[in-house]
Amino acid sequence: MSVSIHSSSNPHNSPLADKTSEESPRERDQFAITFAPLSLAEIYAQADDSRNGAVVVMSGMVRDNTDGRSVEYLEYQAYAPMALQVFRQIAREIRDRWSDVTRIAIHHRTGRLTVGEISVLVAVGCPHRGEAFEACRYAIDTLKHNAPIWKKEHWADGSSSWVSIGACEATDRTSAGNG
Repeated sequence: MSVSIHSSSNPHNSPLADKTSEESPRERDQFAITFAPLSLAEIYAQADDSRNGAVVVMSGMVRDNTDGRSVEYLEYQAYAPMALQVFRQIAREIRDRWSDVTRIAIHHRTGRLTVGEISVLVAVGCPHRGEAFEACRYAIDTLKHNAPIWKKEHWADGSSSWVSIGACEATDRTSAGNG
């Protein structure tokens, strides 16, 4: 069974929507919590716009180890309605800080993910690359701290442990950008 929860600021938005329509930038933003595999091509297309000089995509994936321990797979759970609200709030904050941003897309997986699978994608389109990079980093850092999405690591020895927000914050302070 595959369940997908997608959200955009425009309830009438569809993948076939005309890119030249008179929608506001917020109406073109795309957010999703899904069991289905994430697509780099899809999220890039959602952030693409003729006004862009850059589209920056951040792809978070399942790595084979954490702190030297072998990881077999990760399990993500989310409170989807609230997570989508957090994604929309992140987009509002980005537009307040970087007003030239044209489009924002944030997608996150739930369920069991194996090593190498993409768990989160963030894409930001903007006329200038510097702002696109900054906005994209802001989005993923804020998502990691604010969205009600939980990660459980399953280790090669058969044990498992939940990763807490506090651990995420400690890791961010000590590894500065190794996310």
